[in-house]
Amino acid sequence: MEYFLGLDIGTTSLKSIAFSRDGKILCEHSISYPIRHPFPEWSEQDPEEILMAVVKTVENILQDLSPYIPVLCCFSSAMHSLIAIDKSGKPISPSIIWADNRAAEIAGRIISGNQARELYKRTGLPVHAMSPFCKLKWLKENQPEIFNKAFKFIGIKEWIFFRLFGIYVVDISIAAATGLMNIQTLQWDPWILEQIGVSADRLSEIVQIEKFFSSPVLFPSLTSVPFVIGGSDGAMANLGASDEPGALVVTVGTSSAARLIVDKPQTDPDMRTFCYYIRNGQWLLGGASNNGGIVLQWLQEDFFHSEKPVTDFLNQASRVKPGSDGLIFLPYLLGERSPIWNADARGVVFGLNINHGQAEMIRASLEAVIYCLFAISQPLFEKTAIKKIYATGGFARNKIWLQILADVFNLPVLVSETIENSAWGAAKCGMQALGISTSSEPAVSKMFYPDDSVHRIYAKGFQKFQRLYELLKEEFI
Repeated sequence: MEYFLGLDIGTTSLKSIAFSRDGKILCEHSISYPIRHPFPEWSEQDPEEILMAVVKTVENILQDLSPYIPVLCCFSSAMHSLIAIDKSGKPISPSIIWADNRAAEIAGRIISGNQARELYKRTGLPVHAMSPFCKLKWLKENQPEIFNKAFKFIGIKEWIFFRLFGIYVVDISIAAATGLMNIQTLQWDPWILEQIGVSADRLSEIVQIEKFFSSPVLFPSLTSVPFVIGGSDGAMANLGASDEPGALVVTVGTSSAARLIVDKPQTDPDMRTFCYYIRNGQWLLGGASNNGGIVLQWLQEDFFHSEKPVTDFLNQASRVKPGSDGLIFLPYLLGERSPIWNADARGVVFGLNINHGQAEMIRASLEAVIYCLFAISQPLFEKTAIKKIYATGGFARNKIWLQILADVFNLPVLVSETIENSAWGAAKCGMQALGISTSSEPAVSKMFYPDDSVHRIYAKGFQKFQRLYELLKEEFI
């Protein structure tokens, strides 16, 4: 039996999925791991836990599909993580992930010091605490013993590949999201590295997303199987959902994002969006929100302490009309990235009255996540005629959320048979790297069409959503 293994190193879980050539899921395994918050604004993970999740899920796939082995393995990974590694190859810091805001004050200094535009021009990444650039400056100022002792500064996928192959390599789409790579030369930027006192030899070698390796030390049975490095979760999700120019791909997992693939680098005069290189002739244009599915998880587990199944909890929103009876939620529980790039932003519930209950709060939260994505997409609408949306990630299982997406954007929403598009995009990337033919577009299993009357309600709600942030943003400081 022929199958292709896509691995998605996510924020809260590792997914290993065996796909057929046309994208059908043959077998899948996932393992969750925690995010730790030892101090306010800190978000960390244990690199060893994530490595073990890779090993265990792959072993489970091999056991289930024995005696067959994959044609290839290829990786998708969350961006913006930072791990300090000593000369022996051991982590001397946890993995500081995208949700970590400890460098917010440093990002603020950079912005007020008028360096932000130059950095954005060079990298395509707006200045924010999430970026490894800001995290490295924080380490240098606050933990100099770790900064000075570190032999390498790497991300989570680089750690996995080091443990598999004993080399330090970073795929170019991950490197593009560090705030350290020049958008024109596609190499580490010497001027930026000088700002933080890091030489290029303390970073990994940048390689193309099609680069593959063999003989992984942790999988002796897969010695002959090519391990393709793949790309970032955003890039892989778009490749997995659609190669069609102008197709907007919206992903909601722990965080959320709206992205387009374009054929040349494009930056925004107001620095609202990122622009990351993927591969020759393909750039990822868009924005990401810190506040996706994690908002609903917080609402269920920490706010309402509900033990209902997640589906039942969310489906309470069906009892509430669009607009949540005037309830507006600014869902900035972890600060925010695109388009406001404000690590100090905080959650606000506006418009509560005596008749509001759990169902209204749930619907307002679902709507809030989509409002964030709609705000992210405004600069994209200015550049591209967008006709439809591909929905990917866990939220694509929820019909209410998908209908809200269609109604807010006033565009049809397509859901593929394979909603695990980051893993499928990785498998597809691996096939393309090895010259293996595959279907260019996955089969569409569901479509959701907008309702004009509901869109008008959401248009007014979105305007209020934006006004509330503008009125309150000075109070977040």
